[in-house]
Amino acid sequence: MTSTGTDSDTGADLALALELADIADAITLPRFRAADLRVTRKPDRTPVTDADTAAEDALRAALTGQRPDDAVLGEERGGSLDALPPSGRGWVLDPIDGTKNFSRGMPVWASLIALTEHGRPTVGVVSAPALGRRWWGAAGHGAWTSDRPGGEARRISVTGVAELGDCYVSTTDLNTFRGHGLLGAWLRLTDACWETRAFGDFWQHCLVAEGVIDLAVEPEANAWDLAAVQPILEEAGGRLTDLRGRPGFAGGNGIASNGLLHDAAVTILGAD
Repeated sequence: MTSTGTDSDTGADLALALELADIADAITLPRFRAADLRVTRKPDRTPVTDADTAAEDALRAALTGQRPDDAVLGEERGGSLDALPPSGRGWVLDPIDGTKNFSRGMPVWASLIALTEHGRPTVGVVSAPALGRRWWGAAGHGAWTSDRPGGEARRISVTGVAELGDCYVSTTDLNTFRGHGLLGAWLRLTDACWETRAFGDFWQHCLVAEGVIDLAVEPEANAWDLAAVQPILEEAGGRLTDLRGRPGFAGGNGIASNGLLHDAAVTILGAD
């Protein structure tokens, strides 16, 4: 099936993305805290487990069967959205976002699945089976969450917090700001905010989308880290840009917000 961009097509693609999340959960969750889990290091020193590669391989196989004309980009097996087919459609996969947590037995990890059309994510699913949570969104279909397994879907939306002084902000790793020469900017932002935490990775962006926190900042992020959360955030009323305020998921870093705080945060982070 090749999408023509209609609402029914988007619904079918969302249904497929949710099925793909089920496939990923069935592979990753049994390997979580497994005594024989195999962990190796990639050239960038980040960990990869046998569950990462097995999940991505299964997702790619399913997409080959269901959407053979679509491009695929995945963290573990590569690919490129720069070479999209004429349809402009490409799937972006992160089989386990939060592999460090996964490999250490921390339940904050998820499979991230996105569909992009002509460079813009239109469907996104984040499935975190060890947390018992799933989030999803699609253009024109709203943003949703459920408690897994079998939980009732609940529509979500961002907060109405409009002042940084009332803002609950999160990041992943303070040292990443230092590595990019942004530590001073991050500290200025946290000084301007009410409360700071490090929920990290996909979770903080989903917490923004469901109105638990107001702002999440990633000084370093790959396309597969952000593509799936963009439709969820936007359908929940929020925004996702890079640190300069440019929209999109492929800028190498990201800010997720409720929208009301976005410009003020970008201004502070770009003050140097």
